[in-house]
Amino acid sequence: MNDGNSPLQNEWWLPRHPRSARRARKYLRELAEVWQLQAEATYTAVLMLSELTANACVHSRAPRGRYVRVRCLLHTGRLRVEVSDAGFAMPEPRVADCYDEDGRGLALVAALADEWGVYPRPYGIGKVVWFEVSDCLSPSGPNSGPHSGPNSGPGSLLRETAEEVQ
Repeated sequence: MNDGNSPLQNEWWLPRHPRSARRARKYLRELAEVWQLQAEATYTAVLMLSELTANACVHSRAPRGRYVRVRCLLHTGRLRVEVSDAGFAMPEPRVADCYDEDGRGLALVAALADEWGVYPRPYGIGKVVWFEVSDCLSPSGPNSGPHSGPNSGPGSLLRETAEEVQ
């Protein structure tokens, strides 16, 4: 049971594969339903997660066989999503030319997120890119009152394994 003061959290590991962004979007939409997030906040978070997951899968230059970790936390109506990979290069937003096929993802995250950032993983290789969305709970969301019900956690909702993506 969540007492309303502890963050709800969920995480999953995805292979570095182009289909992983699609899987991450699906997982976050399902989690948003369980956590009763507002539709607009969900759409925004799903879009940003898709960009960060695609970046981690395509640009991380990590050794073969490394996975991308996605972690979601919900606390006091604020959703935080973190995407970790084993790449060392710290991403920076750039201005894409109108004919460029890439280069807009971080600019999009910077424009849509209430806060975002990147930091090296403290106890491992790689980095974590994160964003936060405020005021994302529906009025009856799991952390909206002083106490939440026993079914407020995500349970076994996201127990699919990374092998299913391949």
